[in-house]
Amino acid sequence: MAKLYFYYSAMNAGKSTTLLQSDYNYRERGMETLLFTPELDNRQQKGLISSRIGLQANAITFDAHTNLYSMVEAIQQERPALKCIFVDEAQFLNKQQVLQLAAIVDQLNLPVLTYGLRSDFKGEPFEGSLYLLILAEEVAEIKTICHCGRKATMNMRIDDKGNKVSDGAQVEIGGNDRYIATCRIHFNCGDSGQRL
Repeated sequence: MAKLYFYYSAMNAGKSTTLLQSDYNYRERGMETLLFTPELDNRQQKGLISSRIGLQANAITFDAHTNLYSMVEAIQQERPALKCIFVDEAQFLNKQQVLQLAAIVDQLNLPVLTYGLRSDFKGEPFEGSLYLLILAEEVAEIKTICHCGRKATMNMRIDDKGNKVSDGAQVEIGGNDRYIATCRIHFNCGDSGQRL
């Protein structure tokens, strides 16, 4: 039975690596997959899911206007061997798109595995993550650690000197140069563990 899955974590826990490994497992068994990544993620080449350890795969890009259900339904008709849908950076989905993913599971009988951040640099939920937490049948945390060794649950935005940034737009694409995963204690006191 198909389900909607949400795998979440703080930054740099290996979400994309886990997605790419799961995709590989499906394809190794002769099952086709579809990978989606947000168009606004410009850290790498457009339409490429890339992990920090060097794994990568091509993906279909989506933006706020993409109807994921219609797209997957059309592709499934052309590719009956399609067995699983993967979504990277799922925090950038909107509510309607999360509902579309749930409809893919319920009406097209395809499992949908989503991977993303639970919260932003202010400790506030992303829209996509909020609705995935509500609608997914399976929710699992991919764990990472703070510089102190505690479990990291927060995403601290930092400036070029390693200082915590508390203001700005919710979405600002960046990697290790802009974000540090921290425990709640260090997030609240603004200690990124980075002083440059």
